[in-house]
Amino acid sequence: MMRRLSLLFAGLSLVAAQVGHAAPLHLAEVEVCFNYGCLSQWPVRFDVQRFEAVRLGLAKAASPEEERARLAVAVGDLYALAAEQTPIGRDRGGNYADAGVFGRMDCIDHATTTTRFLRLLEQQGGLRWHRVLEPVRRVRGLIFQHYSAAIEVVGAAPDAPGQRFVVDSWFVDNGKPAVILPLEAWMEGEGPDV
Repeated sequence: MMRRLSLLFAGLSLVAAQVGHAAPLHLAEVEVCFNYGCLSQWPVRFDVQRFEAVRLGLAKAASPEEERARLAVAVGDLYALAAEQTPIGRDRGGNYADAGVFGRMDCIDHATTTTRFLRLLEQQGGLRWHRVLEPVRRVRGLIFQHYSAAIEVVGAAPDAPGQRFVVDSWFVDNGKPAVILPLEAWMEGEGPDV
């Protein structure tokens, strides 16, 4: 088994080198948070070929705007893959459609898990036009707060370097593309009504 994995990694490294990806791709493990406030955390191991398909989809982006559009889909795809190993497939957008369900996710679970997915994509060379930031928080009124993963346009991008966006998977059912909005608009309350 170990010999087969070594051969698989060697083959992937060769393919990656041929398409311009310098670092070898490794089988990735990420902790997924669920049951509100990261009460439960389960490891997810992404299959190399399936993860590589997600990463290569991102690599086709020719602009920051296109990378964000592809990133929304990639995040949804990673959630769908993670749902094969965890109960998060039961998660629905917002906090009400899945109340009391084992595997439900609040915005803290989503912000944490999406940031982990984004960092993994970043580490594996999947992001060209953006870098991953720490999760962000908005507060509206006295008791309403919401968290999201965040990214920033990097200096080599043709549009405004430093422009920030949220990657908010909390708004959608598991496996659906994440909602990506300018950070300023999200801070003002923009996003789907769930």
